[in-house]
Amino acid sequence: MNKAELIDKIAKDANITKTQANDALDAFTGAVVGALKGGDTVTLVGFGTFSVSARAARNGRNPQTGETIKIKARKVPKFKAGKEFSTKISGIKAAKK
Repeated sequence: MNKAELIDKIAKDANITKTQANDALDAFTGAVVGALKGGDTVTLVGFGTFSVSARAARNGRNPQTGETIKIKARKVPKFKAGKEFSTKISGIKAAKK
């Protein structure tokens, strides 16, 4: 599902316009990003927790040349699914490709 499909689903389920659904989704993602930038975590009970994790500097390798390169330390977003969310997903059979 892409963003447009998600907006369609939200609009249909909440009985609102697609514009309102898009605004709501943008507000949600903006709030999560803003909180994470500010050093907070965002916990949605039953769904999961968004947080920031620090990744240490390390040495890597350029796959084309085999040359060793230095990879800088950085912060990365992380999501940990909640128990209720995980339970709902584990009951779904994998789709055949």
